[in-house]
Amino acid sequence: MKFYKALNKQSYSNGNYSIVPIRMEDKLDIMKWRNDQIYHLRQNKPLTEQDQVRYFETVVKKLFEEQHPTQLLFSYLEGDKCIGYGGLVHINWIDNNAEISFIMNTELEKDYFHFHWITYLGLIEQLAFEQLGLHKIFIYAFDLRPHLYSTVEVAGFAKEAVFREHCFFQGEYKDIVIYSKIYK
Repeated sequence: MKFYKALNKQSYSNGNYSIVPIRMEDKLDIMKWRNDQIYHLRQNKPLTEQDQVRYFETVVKKLFEEQHPTQLLFSYLEGDKCIGYGGLVHINWIDNNAEISFIMNTELEKDYFHFHWITYLGLIEQLAFEQLGLHKIFIYAFDLRPHLYSTVEVAGFAKEAVFREHCFFQGEYKDIVIYSKIYK
């Protein structure tokens, strides 16, 4: 397992579920899930295997060596099997906040969306608040998955903002919804 220089504790777990520093062997599964779910990601075209390998070689590898990386990415595991990935992205070390990123294996979304989001948020919050000392974490979401909002509200996130008609999707403008949680 690779280690992030910026972290003292590298993994967090809850029962059989854990987050560990992103594993290179998970990159093609992650690419598939990103392509399956491109509709709700800030990704303008499907990724190729070459794109994904290049990203891991030129961006991800460097994150392990930085004291204040712009993102910390994790493989989300059930046992030893990767079933999702995400992390803290757009980390602002001055203002102590970061955006939460998470996607899971597309096949799990229909029946296990709520469970995995709640489990993942609990793990990423430990990292963000207890280890990194962040003040605030937030979710930036295209208004395409209304079931996301009730799930993150159960996890203690509050709706902070709506950016009206902020993104163009399938011929129409959609809102962006921001949910956040402040460390108390």
